[in-house]
Amino acid sequence: MALTLNWSNDQEKLPISDTLIALLEKLLQEAGQAEQVEDGEVALSFVTDEEIHALNKEYRGIDRPTDVLSFSMEETTDEELDIVYELEEGEETPEGFTHVLGDIIISVEKAKEQSEDYGHSIDREIGFLFVHGFLHLIGYDHEDEAAEKEMIAKQEAILQKVGLTR
Repeated sequence: MALTLNWSNDQEKLPISDTLIALLEKLLQEAGQAEQVEDGEVALSFVTDEEIHALNKEYRGIDRPTDVLSFSMEETTDEELDIVYELEEGEETPEGFTHVLGDIIISVEKAKEQSEDYGHSIDREIGFLFVHGFLHLIGYDHEDEAAEKEMIAKQEAILQKVGLTR
């Protein structure tokens, strides 16, 4: 198996080019290699500020738009059922079964605004947000200074491997 990217564009504010998608697929492979994640599916949605604002309010209790949200399928809460399918030794993954890592949602409006604020390309900003979201999907966070430094270093190393520098 391999890492796969399934994406949707639910906004009309910024065209999403084939070149950008190819770049994100390359970032996914680099991030997976760096973190030793060999297979799984990542769903990526490009949305408006309005849509991400609603999601941020509903799921995080924060009443404003944000740049990126990640919803990991690797984590469960007390309210969720813990459904696990474990392969027996030597058993093959069932045909058609894909290990879903989770969803990444990016506000293209926030990405455009931030790319202008930071003085780099929109592709670099979307790439940064995508890698950031991927790292959240596999368990990283930035709840304290040490964790934030580690996550930023990992993001920058992956971005530099594909030439997305500031």
